Amino acid sequence: MTTRVEAPAKINLFLEVFGKRADGYHDLRSLLTPISLCDDMDFEIRPDGGVSTEMDLDELPEIVGVSIADSDGNLTTRAARLLQQETGCRLGVRIRIKKRIPIGGGLGGGSSDAATTLTTLNRIWGTALPQTRLVELAARLGSDIPALVRGGVVAVEGMGERVIPLQAPAGRSLEPWWLVVLNPGFSTSTRDIYERYKTLLTSAPESYNNMRSALLTGNVRLAASNLFNSLESTVFDKYPLERMLVSRLREEGALGAMVSGSGSSIFALAGDEGHARELEKNLRSRSDVAMWSRVAKTMPDSVMVAHDPLEVRV
Repeated sequence: MTTRVEAPAKINLFLEVFGKRADGYHDLRSLLTPISLCDDMDFEIRPDGGVSTEMDLDELPEIVGVSIADSDGNLTTRAARLLQQETGCRLGVRIRIKKRIPIGGGLGGGSSDAATTLTTLNRIWGTALPQTRLVELAARLGSDIPALVRGGVVAVEGMGERVIPLQAPAGRSLEPWWLVVLNPGFSTSTRDIYERYKTLLTSAPESYNNMRSALLTGNVRLAASNLFNSLESTVFDKYPLERMLVSRLREEGALGAMVSGSGSSIFALAGDEGHARELEKNLRSRSDVAMWSRVAKTMPDSVMVAHDPLEVRV
């Protein structure tokens, strides 16, 4: 039996990075949401306890600087083996991933694949760990993974281990927003960007609260005017093309545009689906720079890595 699950990309609508800790890592505060750009993941249980991961990259753009770890070293394999070790589970799994999220692009594709591995194997292996325990395991694998295990719009603090879901007022649901995601055809190293990050760029005092309010009320224009990423200027300094593309998106009528995470992908918020598609069309027709782009939407109420509706059993 094969279990298929979609693993969503993420964007950081707000990312504030503070000083370096004694252990060399940085504390941060972020507001993060999954989006409808997803990798497809197939899980086939193996009774022999073995774990393997295969990747299909045919639908990815050609990206300079991308290095794919072998099956034993990638996050997905590590997530499966960590769950085995923590639960004593003797089952194994063969994982096949159809990659659609650009690699090394600040969209959390590898992190989402690992989060989806933890939540899916916890079900199909019958290990039945509570979500709080899965979040703890996720924090041992990477800073974005706990948030993606939790799903939906979340506030993230510390090194990513503190995850607080944003919940709509009673009787309401959080509204999705449309956006354009683009990748310029090269990857950035998260470690390199953090090492280059010297100036502590902090947000205006009200920006974080404004973004939280925008997410809770569905006010995309308020969100667009409060986008913030401490790392963006560092990305711009090393990759001037990124600055040009963000400016181009704004000139084309995006409500707001920003580098996603540590780059290299960029996203632009739109007023509705039609606006997003027109924005992408104009970018493709008027740009003299080859780039990959997709129209997507945020999934603020999604807990897609933990629920059955997106699961297809064959």
